[in-house]
Amino acid sequence: MTDIPQRCRWAASDPMMAEYHDTEWGVPVRDARMLWETLMLEGFQAGLSWQVILRKREAFRAGFAGFDPGRVAAFGEEDIQRLLADPGIVRSRAKIEATIAGARIFNAMQAAGEDFSQWCWSFTGGATVRGDGVSAVTPLAETVSKALKKRGFKFVGPTIVHAWMQAVGMVDDHQPHCFRYRPG
Repeated sequence: MTDIPQRCRWAASDPMMAEYHDTEWGVPVRDARMLWETLMLEGFQAGLSWQVILRKREAFRAGFAGFDPGRVAAFGEEDIQRLLADPGIVRSRAKIEATIAGARIFNAMQAAGEDFSQWCWSFTGGATVRGDGVSAVTPLAETVSKALKKRGFKFVGPTIVHAWMQAVGMVDDHQPHCFRYRPG
């Protein structure tokens, strides 16, 4: 008899979501580019489910040059049209343009000597904080959302930001019954 690990409820019924939960969700990400990629993908998720984005993630990576901020920042109208015609991604002009603008912001921060990873993690004092496993919006997410908007990022409302912070391990929201739950 094989023991099936208990997971957070949202990941229990779909094998792809279970794999994502078990290997990625909540694992602290310190790589600036990966933090930016995940934030951009969370923006594409607005109004949809993460499951949709996860299924399309490789197509997003192909369409957005591996989420290389230097390359994405140089995208123009021809690239926008190419992406709008790509059935493998979410074809939203506003979200595509927000990703291009986000790459430019990321690059501007880097050029100014600001590390995106250090900036992001500064909101949690550099450590993962324990969430309550229930809330979709928290005061921390509201603070980070405002800071991202002030920088010019789009599709970074507090709900999206909270989901992003969970995904990249800034907030640990594994439920108490989950095998990845760590009290504290």
